[in-house]
Amino acid sequence: MDTGVSIQPLTVADAQHQVDQWIRAIGVRYFSELTNLAQLVEEVGELARILSRTYGDQSFKADEADRCDLSDEMADVLFVLICLANQTGVDLTKAFEQNLAKKTRRDRLRHQANPKLKHETPDLAGESNQ
Repeated sequence: MDTGVSIQPLTVADAQHQVDQWIRAIGVRYFSELTNLAQLVEEVGELARILSRTYGDQSFKADEADRCDLSDEMADVLFVLICLANQTGVDLTKAFEQNLAKKTRRDRLRHQANPKLKHETPDLAGESNQ
């Protein structure tokens, strides 16, 4: 398995293949689906912790801010999600394309008509800037 820098962009199918190769070469075998579900929840929790402290009202403890890497946590979530897709036979490229088409059909007009998404944002002086 080549883990070097790729010249071509990584496709979802490539990512599924690379994860499968890594599992077989280094991970020995996939964990059970339920174990991977628990792993996914754990990784999403770690991502949520960083987001809530970076963009929310929480703050980092003095010793943890330097150890937080948002992109790494997102990659952890993606890795475990790909593991689950691989072991359940889901083609994520096809699933994503179908899901995006479904969302487009369902939400094409709904979000544009949603007044909550067209709110005014105050500028620094407190006046609205529309």
